[in-house]
Amino acid sequence: MRFKLWLRRLSISAPRVTIKSHFPWPLKMLFMVCTIALGGAAALWIYDLGRQFTGHDQSPSQDVAAYREQLAKLSAQRDRFSSTVNASESQLMIERSAQKQLAAQVKLLEGENVRLKEDLAFFESLLPKDTGGPEVSIRRLTVDMVGPNQLRYRLLLMQGARGSNDFIGTLQLAVTTLQAGRSAVILFPTANSSDTPQFKLGFRHYQRIEGLLTLPDGTSAKSVQARIFEKGQMRTQASANL
Repeated sequence: MRFKLWLRRLSISAPRVTIKSHFPWPLKMLFMVCTIALGGAAALWIYDLGRQFTGHDQSPSQDVAAYREQLAKLSAQRDRFSSTVNASESQLMIERSAQKQLAAQVKLLEGENVRLKEDLAFFESLLPKDTGGPEVSIRRLTVDMVGPNQLRYRLLLMQGARGSNDFIGTLQLAVTTLQAGRSAVILFPTANSSDTPQFKLGFRHYQRIEGLLTLPDGTSAKSVQARIFEKGQMRTQASANL
């Protein structure tokens, strides 16, 4: 009998055996929860470790503060560069303005130089070609009133011969005036005048002379006579009416 039972167990028709777990399902659920928790903790630990290695272990608020600080530094640097650029532009404008002024002055001086050369060529063409003794002449005399008792005079003196000696002399102006119905002649410079140096002459070919004469109050000028003296002797004279 026992042998038959044993053979039945070994045969194909043996009954199925079901293996049941000895762990109840609450324990299984607890195990699964613990496993998931440990996995999440491990993942967070690995994430934090990675942030520490890469330098991103700061909190979002700290990151925002760091970005704001960097932005403030960049803004300050931009302001400095902007100030430098503005200062450079101002300096460049000043230099350009100075260059324009210098260019205008150079152009003016060039024009004046051309006019002086033309005047010199003209005056030299007027000089006689003879080699005789030096003769002085008054080429031009102009006078005009610039105030109630202010008279302006202009003269152009020339030496006739192209000698090697300079002409040394003096200028005297005789102003014919009318005051209270009476005519009178006033000489410049007067004996005690402090303007004597401006009436001294010294030139080789030509000399321009101009100045102001102050007349007594209530005096009107009618004419002016210019006289050139050399060693006390009058060499030439010219007159001009007002």
